[in-house]
Amino acid sequence: MVRFRIQEVPMLVGSILIPLIIGYLGSIVTLPQISTWYSTLSKPWWSPPNWLFGPIWTTLYVLMGIALFLVWREGIHRKDVRFAILIFGVQLVLSLIWSVVFFSLHALFGSFVIVMLLWLAILANIIAFLIISKWAGLLLVPYIIWVSIASYLNYSVYLLNH
Repeated sequence: MVRFRIQEVPMLVGSILIPLIIGYLGSIVTLPQISTWYSTLSKPWWSPPNWLFGPIWTTLYVLMGIALFLVWREGIHRKDVRFAILIFGVQLVLSLIWSVVFFSLHALFGSFVIVMLLWLAILANIIAFLIISKWAGLLLVPYIIWVSIASYLNYSVYLLNH
């Protein structure tokens, strides 16, 4: 069981807010495109309904934030913690870049390349977090599963629309 002290509440809240803010920034470029450009694309039969993406991403961002907290609380003075948080930041930025490239630039192949880099960064993030906190690493597993599905969806949309 993971326990935390009351004085860690601000760190926990901050850790959760960081990915939620990145998610919000991504939604700024994404949401206007859902009913316009994205709705015109051919998608595979198994494509999840649009309404599902928001709740899934919000849940994943909260899990990511909790994972960040579990690593951060181990001490920023530790080199492995700083490295793990750096990887976390890289994958978070790649996630935001994917939204811009896919939804703003409409670059289906470019976004596929980015989502593949994102997948590798998440894998590295899971490994780095697992070394520091088993629970932190495990909290990122749903994220890599979802990004695996999203990667295949991105690739499928590219194939159906190029």
